Amino acid sequence: MSEQDERSRYEAVYRRTYEQILGYAMRRCSSPEDAADVVAETYVIAWRRMTDLPDGEAGRLWLYGVARRVLANHRRSERRRLTRHTELTDEIEALYAAPSHHSEQDSVGEAMDMLAGGDREVLALALWEGLDPGEIATVLGCSRNAARIRLHRARKRFAKALERTRPSATGFATRPLIEKESG
Repeated sequence: MSEQDERSRYEAVYRRTYEQILGYAMRRCSSPEDAADVVAETYVIAWRRMTDLPDGEAGRLWLYGVARRVLANHRRSERRRLTRHTELTDEIEALYAAPSHHSEQDSVGEAMDMLAGGDREVLALALWEGLDPGEIATVLGCSRNAARIRLHRARKRFAKALERTRPSATGFATRPLIEKESG
């Protein structure tokens, strides 16, 4: 069979079966994009294996079989990707979790939640990221003096919020927050 004949045969099979194979993929994929990928891969395989593609109804069924295997491969790939995504997310959370003791974590988190977003951000930049007031000023787009004032006020508001969550906890976390202020 000449290359032109193969091409004509492929185009005829494509036109005759495309909607059916697309419907098959759409009913089995979680998104139209995934279905389009499955259909495209199915027809790439059909093109590569034109000599194996049976004529008539058997050819349509053969394409369904190819689409089924492509879909199975797609699902395996998606499961691996999701598993790896979960592993990476867990790893990142473990590496970059806010440092605190588990017994104190609830009170600290509750106190942080009581603060305005700007206070939380300036405290996070100072404590979790380890930035000094000059670096915080650069991140926030303000002067070093303004950053120092914001940090000082945020620490005071945090100490008060912490007192409201656990009145007996005033000494454990506020002391390092206040002492670091001179940086």
